[in-house]
Amino acid sequence: MKTILIIGIGAGDPDYITVQAIKALNRVDVFFLMDKGPAKVKLRALRDELCHRHIQGRTWRTAEAPSPPRDTAPADYRAAVDALNRNKQAVLETMIESEMKDGETAGILVWGDPMLYDSTIRNIEAIAAAGRHPIAYEVIPGITAVQALAARHRIPLNRIAEPVMLTTGRRLAEGFPSDSESVVVLLDGGDTYRCFAGQDMEIYWGAYLGTPDEILVSGPLSEVSDEIHRRRSEARRANGWIMDIYLMRRRT
Repeated sequence: MKTILIIGIGAGDPDYITVQAIKALNRVDVFFLMDKGPAKVKLRALRDELCHRHIQGRTWRTAEAPSPPRDTAPADYRAAVDALNRNKQAVLETMIESEMKDGETAGILVWGDPMLYDSTIRNIEAIAAAGRHPIAYEVIPGITAVQALAARHRIPLNRIAEPVMLTTGRRLAEGFPSDSESVVVLLDGGDTYRCFAGQDMEIYWGAYLGTPDEILVSGPLSEVSDEIHRRRSEARRANGWIMDIYLMRRRT
């Protein structure tokens, strides 16, 4: 039997990692990495820092494979994601077969929490269900970018007796949800918040949360929309990539 630990490591600050995650790191024999693009170097450095800081008294190794490419403008989004995940599963199966010995434990370090807009759990679940490899797997939660955003802006995520919806830029572009006064938006590659700049809303935006490159902007959307767009564009040009998130809600 081989064991896979899917470990949430927080939004970027090494101090965000939980005691449970530290214990999990210290069980790992080999870490699987599948990074890609301009973010690869910095994200790898942050993972390495976590391991060197928190793993004590044991040796460990890494196994790295290229992340499969994805269609950035698919005609069928769900079909494209399904195809990407099948390709990732094939890569992971190869790593499980070639990089692990029986009885060993592999760790997959997931930014934020593995349950939120991440397919690692689905992919490992599919591999286990296929039955070609005898594996067991565990999931260790982490601090999400949603939590980090609220903490860094020093705000509660919800207003009293009101729900909060978590959604994506793709879905927000279809319209602000009618059954919620507040939305947390992830994976927005198109500055969708700008579509609502004429409405009476407020926004709490953050990029690279928990890292030395962190940027925070908040205020009435009509007043800070252009600033967010400018700073987001500048940061993307400077770093070659951006990871951001925001809470947007109707003002009362």
